[in-house]
Amino acid sequence: MRITWFFLLPAVFGIGFATGQSMPRVLVGDTGSAASSPSSSVQPRPAAGPSEAIPEGLSDEEKRTIEVFRSASSSVVYITSIALRRDFFSLDVMRIPQGTGSGFVWDRRGNIVTNFHVIEEGTEFSVTLSDRSTWNAKIVGVAPDKDLAVLRIDAPSAQLTPLLLGSSRNVVVGQTVLALGNPFGLDHTLTTGVVSALGRELRSPAGRTIRDVIQTDAAINPGNSGGPLLNSSGRLIGVNSAIFSTSGSSAGIGFAIPVDTVRRLVPQLIEHGKPIQPDIGASWLADGVAARFGLSGAVVYEVLDGSPADRAGLRGIRVDRWDRIHLGDVVVAADGKPVDSSDELLHAFETAGVGKTVTLSVERDGRRRDVTVQLQGSE
Repeated sequence: MRITWFFLLPAVFGIGFATGQSMPRVLVGDTGSAASSPSSSVQPRPAAGPSEAIPEGLSDEEKRTIEVFRSASSSVVYITSIALRRDFFSLDVMRIPQGTGSGFVWDRRGNIVTNFHVIEEGTEFSVTLSDRSTWNAKIVGVAPDKDLAVLRIDAPSAQLTPLLLGSSRNVVVGQTVLALGNPFGLDHTLTTGVVSALGRELRSPAGRTIRDVIQTDAAINPGNSGGPLLNSSGRLIGVNSAIFSTSGSSAGIGFAIPVDTVRRLVPQLIEHGKPIQPDIGASWLADGVAARFGLSGAVVYEVLDGSPADRAGLRGIRVDRWDRIHLGDVVVAADGKPVDSSDELLHAFETAGVGKTVTLSVERDGRRRDVTVQLQGSE
């Protein structure tokens, strides 16, 4: 098959990810100043401590919610992002607030998990713990493809309370969830709701698809980005990341990155600073370009010498001496499951994991064959 010409142009998707108090929105709308602060007349009372008595006359469900909030609040943090900018006229370097967001304590070594879009525009960061102590933070690692980031602070371990981790594999529609964070820059805030839907997809700041996203009707507002979504037992099941809204505030449709994705990536970010991606030593034609030429599947663009893809006999796009472009292999299925794009294939690789063997169904010149490749780790 021959293609006369193509241009590799990046696709632009207006999902509305933004730092600061502006929560990323699937629908773009006015959210106001990302660096604004709450009115000076607002003086939030600190969240009640675990030892404060629970009032009489409340239902068992209310008491449980209160206990979960009091326990989890000590793990939720407030993140401020600052960018350094040089004044055009004076050449002075200024510290420009980029906004705020939420996060939570991952471990007692000072690792803090949040959304990538919360820190994306910043160069300096501070983290405020539940005891209102503020610490300078540095970036440990980022995963823009999954909208996750890890910061680190040098706080004493006694001041750090990690969240208990749950599993998103067992989450069901209708179960109670609790969303914690610092919406609009206020103190710790709790909203409750249910899981509205599962298996949603969300576009990350890097343009990749985040899969198996949890949808909830728990109110998620600007500033909740990076905060935890908990089950009724107080265990983390997701990281609040985006809302569907025309106004910038909650419309009852919020999205959270599943904790199983977080559990897999955060240790990699802490150790390597970036995700370790399973791959086969091949690059892929941009899905948007492939679609314009009516190609379905993951189109092999280039194969590295000596890679698993090379050993499996995969061939990329080539240009002959007359500058004519010839299509190579197109992966149309992985382990028997259809693949419509390179994004879907990469998701299949991530699901399998480094070191696993995957059977790929490949088409070339109208012929289909199966090849077996072993996934290698790549930064």
